[in-house]
Amino acid sequence: MSRNITPARARALDLRPLKRAVLALLVGFAVLFAAQMARAEIDIKEITSPGGIKAWLVEDHSIPFSALELRFRGGTSLDAPGKRGAVHLMGGLLEEGAGELRAQDYARAVEALAANFSYDADKDMVAISASFLTENRDEVMELLRQTIQEPRFDQDALDRVRAQVLVGLRSDQTDPNAIAGKTFGKLAFGDHPYGTDGKGTVESVSALTRQDMFAAHEAVFAHDRLYVSAVGDITPEELGTLLDELLGDLPAEGAPMPGPAEVLLTGGTTVVPFATPQSVALFGQKGVDRNDPDFFAAYVLNQILGGGSFETRLMQEVRTKRGLTYGAYSYLVPRDLASTYMGSFASANEKMAEAVGVVRDQWQALVEGGVTEAELQDAKTYLTGAYPLRFNGNSQIASILVSMQMDDLPTDYVVTRNEKVEAVTLEDVNRVAKELLDPEGLRFVVVGEPEGLRSTD
Repeated sequence: MSRNITPARARALDLRPLKRAVLALLVGFAVLFAAQMARAEIDIKEITSPGGIKAWLVEDHSIPFSALELRFRGGTSLDAPGKRGAVHLMGGLLEEGAGELRAQDYARAVEALAANFSYDADKDMVAISASFLTENRDEVMELLRQTIQEPRFDQDALDRVRAQVLVGLRSDQTDPNAIAGKTFGKLAFGDHPYGTDGKGTVESVSALTRQDMFAAHEAVFAHDRLYVSAVGDITPEELGTLLDELLGDLPAEGAPMPGPAEVLLTGGTTVVPFATPQSVALFGQKGVDRNDPDFFAAYVLNQILGGGSFETRLMQEVRTKRGLTYGAYSYLVPRDLASTYMGSFASANEKMAEAVGVVRDQWQALVEGGVTEAELQDAKTYLTGAYPLRFNGNSQIASILVSMQMDDLPTDYVVTRNEKVEAVTLEDVNRVAKELLDPEGLRFVVVGEPEGLRSTD
């Protein structure tokens, strides 16, 4: 990198409001560019840096703006025994100072360069996103390099971010949706990391130390779990050099990945008493893996049953016809180590038992009667029409590309995806409905005071 960021340099940088306004304008142009790309084949280049780092790149030199997306497989599932919440807390500290810069100076430097960094962690990955102007690329990447390779984890920053996490965890203890999620996770996955909250517990997070943050950092950031994409004003040669300087010094391997998670769900109902006039329900069964040959048939089936429109069977039967809820949804959850098929809704306590029964009935109806040709065509139209709308900015495109890599999809997937949806036949969907849907194995977790509904075991 060409320019180091020192505390003196960070304090000297002004906030450059004009450049931030220019960045906002360029983001708008990037959205238009993305809309154009969504209508045509996206030219995805697979590159390898001189140091051996692989990445996907979509070049566009019409505006001086780029987005970079980094993913590290493993996520909060890499927490060491007894250290639940360490990876999540570590991720929250990455923007709290790095190298010679303490938290305030670091934030000032990022803002002055009109850059944007974001950090996220879930059960399967830690994600780092960056967007920046071409003229500031070197300085921005130096800041990001320090974030990834020279985190400070100052004790005052640790205490501050930990306090924020603890506020959220205590809030979750009185949030019916959070309670349902934690209960369902435990029922589904037991003692596997998937079975507990990646944010940890009040007790586990309170006990985490500064050394635990360095250990979590070492567990996550390594070459053997790295995925990279970039979109915008950067050439393959420039990206290769950038990646070696940004990531070249990372260790070859991180912490061992956890093994596969067994889906332990059995049919029935679990009621968690909670004083509220409206109960919430989370339900699910064993799902289908992303690489399963029947995944697209299951994907289309789910759109018909409870996907993202008002015409699904669950919305029609639970909301429109009976007025039991404002919305009822289902969704496939194909994670790295296990897959579930889940859904959710909320209903007044006096209506929850009926709503649960209607959802079970719809599961059974699809097994017994399948779907119609009209439902199939409507689902295909919705899914193929909505897909291009995802490509609504450089950052979003970079995120899609890196997700494709993690799912082991080819670069032409953005072109062939809708073809795969269109290829699903009525026979495919109805066969998969019989094989996948398990009305007897469907588990409901209901948090509230539902009338006429009790736990079955």
